[in-house]
Amino acid sequence: MSTVDTPTRPAPTAEPSGSGSRIVPIARLHVVNRVQIFLVPAMILVFILLVNIVIWWLIARSVTDPVDRADALDGLQWSGASFYVFVYAVVIGAQAVGFVFPYALGMSVTRRDFWLGSALAFVGLAALYGAFMTVFAVIEQATGGWGLGGRMFTVLYFGGEDATLYQRFGLFFAAFLFCFFVGAVVATIYQRWRVNGMLVFFAALTLLLLGGAALITLTDSWPAVGAWFAATGAGGVVAWSLLVTALSAVVGFLLIRRSTPRS
Repeated sequence: MSTVDTPTRPAPTAEPSGSGSRIVPIARLHVVNRVQIFLVPAMILVFILLVNIVIWWLIARSVTDPVDRADALDGLQWSGASFYVFVYAVVIGAQAVGFVFPYALGMSVTRRDFWLGSALAFVGLAALYGAFMTVFAVIEQATGGWGLGGRMFTVLYFGGEDATLYQRFGLFFAAFLFCFFVGAVVATIYQRWRVNGMLVFFAALTLLLLGGAALITLTDSWPAVGAWFAATGAGGVVAWSLLVTALSAVVGFLLIRRSTPRS
């Protein structure tokens, strides 16, 4: 994955340190590199879509039995083809702290204004990316899966085929916001404690996930977990993710107040 270029546009310096009026200019600082912020994720998404269209066409050509073809197309509702664009959103969140934070502090921007400006940028980008994905979902549904019965934007994780336009946008928006803030808070841990912080964080995360899986297994609770996801639905699960998003925003703010930029 390529890295963000050093911003060449000067950061605002006219306002005194700690001024809230600097939040919007700082948010704009995050989108100076338009190729990396706007063009690259669009290219990733379109490339994945084209690859999937070829795969769907091959399925349509090779599976001639109507029952087998229906089974194959039914399995596409679980497709995770759009997964990589969300991974890229995590990278953007991490780069916001890893690359823009040192530059912003070098221009006498306060840590509070930097984090609030970053949050504003994340909200704006999540809305933009969410709208982009929603448009693709509408096209996919209107064309019967791009003419091949394929599904990439109308999968069950994003409300399935019956989701309204409002629901689709809300699910995409919340998912992108989650990725931006999680990426940012992980990068903030690095800014605060560097390699040792990363080792402790990922070790703790691994133990937490492993302990949770072990607890569920030992208590034979996997059916109950599956039932919870089925009852909660895609909208409910994404709504729960907002708690993690909010926690990441708060933790990131607390950590970055004591962080020193790393080159």
